[in-house]
Amino acid sequence: MTEPLENLTRSAFRRFVEQEVRPRAAAIDREEAFPEELIGKLAAAGYLAPWLAPEQGGQAMDWQGYGVLTEEVGSACSSTRSLLTVHGMAAYALQRCGSRSLKETLLPRLARGEVIGAFAVSEPEVGSDAAHPQTTATATPDGYRLSGRKKWITFGERADLFLLLAASDKGPTAFLLDAETPGLTVTPIRGMLGTRGSMIAALELDDCRVPEERRIGRDGLGFTMVISTALDLGRYSVACGCVGMLRACLEASVAHSATRQQFGSEIREHQLVRRLITDMLTSLRCAELLCQRAGKLRDERAPNALAETMIAKYYASTAAKRVADDAVQLQGALGCSQESDVERFYRDAKVMEIIEGSNQIQQITIADFAYQKPDPVQV
Repeated sequence: MTEPLENLTRSAFRRFVEQEVRPRAAAIDREEAFPEELIGKLAAAGYLAPWLAPEQGGQAMDWQGYGVLTEEVGSACSSTRSLLTVHGMAAYALQRCGSRSLKETLLPRLARGEVIGAFAVSEPEVGSDAAHPQTTATATPDGYRLSGRKKWITFGERADLFLLLAASDKGPTAFLLDAETPGLTVTPIRGMLGTRGSMIAALELDDCRVPEERRIGRDGLGFTMVISTALDLGRYSVACGCVGMLRACLEASVAHSATRQQFGSEIREHQLVRRLITDMLTSLRCAELLCQRAGKLRDERAPNALAETMIAKYYASTAAKRVADDAVQLQGALGCSQESDVERFYRDAKVMEIIEGSNQIQQITIADFAYQKPDPVQV
């Protein structure tokens, strides 16, 4: 059973995280695997695509609430937050762009965790230029044949369903591909720098047949209509998850500096340590406000929500990397070992600067929003 709507609050999210996520986080990272039991608990709590309408199996959670959820999960385990993100991206694209029959069939199953979704866009030769996939979609009388390769697919090893982009004769087109489709080979990828429990995989598609009804959106408009929609949700989820990571690094640094003694006093009395803590707290507050603003605008369906989400993701991911770096520095050798959570956060934070649009791409795109209007404050 899912939780009543009134229980979908920060206190409920934090209680769930402390009971179910944080105790598993180190093992998830160390073993590079995600426990099925935790997927079941996330589903039972109503945390898989909770913004879906009740008739679609969701909780009708608003975007600000979803931001708080991903923040709390991100404060403990980026791999778990990654599941919420990519699963949500697949469900969101389906909700926004899928056919009525497909939504009625799949959305409740995605919300209940009976089907786990993943986002399959990156390819060995295609990263930031996602609008130009090398994977091909050839039209047939009853659908399409897909051939090509995808790589770095988060939860690709575990997913039952892939939101996938391929190039048809009309342009980039989006599909939902079942993991059991003949011709699809999934190869796990190990040894990643961060989010090691997110079961990243490579996909090889050899003449995979997909029925017409599994196309999402119009033929040729898969990137502009479908993938961009999914990426928008992904950026928001990552941004809020980075806020959680920022908070966790700050809390770890405060606790360490309050007990560690050097040169005859607790290191929290040292001026440079206090400067680090000040910068951490300031970065956290800025990231919180940017994510809250983005969530509020998303709830209002404001036209500038897209820009504000990008800004939030850009700042929060950059700040998370910087603060995690300082947290490791503060703890010294301890911060470089698996005895400390900040070692894991340091590795995970670097990944946040790359996924759902690298920071370099964000630097180019965000400037476009400023140039579109004479007063950037009103963007």
